Amino acid sequence: MPRIAYVPMDLAEPAEIVAAVRERRGGQFINLDRLLLHSPSLAAGWNAYLGAVRGALELDPKLRELAMCVVAVINGAEYEFVHHAPVFVAAGGSDEQVRAMRDPDSAARDASLFDDAQRATIALSIEMTRNVEVRDETFERVRRSLNERHTVELVATIAAYNMVSRFLVALGVEPE
Repeated sequence: MPRIAYVPMDLAEPAEIVAAVRERRGGQFINLDRLLLHSPSLAAGWNAYLGAVRGALELDPKLRELAMCVVAVINGAEYEFVHHAPVFVAAGGSDEQVRAMRDPDSAARDASLFDDAQRATIALSIEMTRNVEVRDETFERVRRSLNERHTVELVATIAAYNMVSRFLVALGVEPE
């Protein structure tokens, strides 16, 4: 059970914010939305920001979803992992890679399953999530794989999904 009750699925007000969230989600709320909507201003900002991270960046979707899944595993946010692992697979990832992500430290070294850019993404996700500070060597691995724009977008994605996972875990959001 979540620590705060979900708003009802048929919530209608504030209409503008509810409509924007429903539009982004294809007409239905997910449990995350049902907690965010306790604060309409927060829900509106979250919807716009995370909508941009999920749908308006040039970063390779496979790297984006890989980073999100690694953050989810490290932070114990099963809800986040359940939502993003299928998107990772749809972006070209494999079920074997999804299973391997459950142990991010091993995945970061697994050249048989993950290419250089993917291993650099995993390493960056681990360091940003566990330590906040990123070692120069790790950052350079990312820079060798990605251009400046994609590097900035990857860092922002990892930071954003650390926020998401911490919200989910603290409030006990359950998978649908």
